[in-house]
Amino acid sequence: MTQQDAPSVQGEVALHAEPGVALHAESAARRETKGLLYGGLGVLMFSLTLPASRIAVGSFGPLLVGPGRALLAALFAILALAIGRSPVPHRRQFASLGLISFGTIFGFPYLSAWAMDRLPASHGAVELALMPLFTAGASTLRNGERPSGRFWLFSFFGALTVIVYTLLSGVGGVHMADLALLFAAILVSFSYAEGGRLAREIGSWQVIAWSVIVALPGVIPLVIFALSKRGDAILLHASPAAWWSLLYLGFISQFIGFIAWYRGMEIAGVARVSQMQFIQPFLTLLFSWLLLGERLSLATVIASLIVVGLVIAGKRAAIGRRVS
Repeated sequence: MTQQDAPSVQGEVALHAEPGVALHAESAARRETKGLLYGGLGVLMFSLTLPASRIAVGSFGPLLVGPGRALLAALFAILALAIGRSPVPHRRQFASLGLISFGTIFGFPYLSAWAMDRLPASHGAVELALMPLFTAGASTLRNGERPSGRFWLFSFFGALTVIVYTLLSGVGGVHMADLALLFAAILVSFSYAEGGRLAREIGSWQVIAWSVIVALPGVIPLVIFALSKRGDAILLHASPAAWWSLLYLGFISQFIGFIAWYRGMEIAGVARVSQMQFIQPFLTLLFSWLLLGERLSLATVIASLIVVGLVIAGKRAAIGRRVS
């Protein structure tokens, strides 16, 4: 081969290589879009959680709504696992399932139900707007990454905005319910990060199915205790709306929503899919207005926009890998 022939051969190789590279990039982009769509579907289902909780606790009380939704989810999970003939997870995976259960089955349902007995759902939506940042932070910590100073700076200003909003929103300052919601957001964010990681090992729907089953030894006594207090009065006088809300919390918020959410994380990654939570506060505000007749105050809308803007800016901050 002559020297003059070399450029033409190199060009021919490049022409053959470029379609493969383009195809790989297109496939990756399509996969990411698919993951974001699954995540968005999960967020749509989650956005009704606070309004449904507020309706349910009006009849059932927070003591029953928290474990009650988990018990309903466990019934669906047992059926799904039996039909799907899913294998039992390995022993080491049960530790991850326990962490997921602690946040998604006990922490968030109990704390959010307790808070919704004391706060408007629209108020809670603004506080939970910090969840995308919490989830991204939990994911980077779980994966050994190092968030930059800018990342935590935006996180601080987001938290500050939430505190200022609660002080000025007319509820008389920062209540324990506000702190409960923030703590619930932190707990469930770590569960999201762990669930997204585990979904790559055992599958998305298997993660939530096994996590609610793992929680059953703690859930069943709590349901019995709640019913022993005033079970007859609760079950006989609960409104149809309260029953539908409890069913929604158990079947959709606690089960189907998590299948879509973990599937999205399994496909596109935890940090990437956590971006879809940016739209959740606005959807929750909309549903609170439609279902509960809660007033959309200008302060609530402005606070939501500020927090979401800070969260998006924080997500764009550089994150490096920790060197061991």
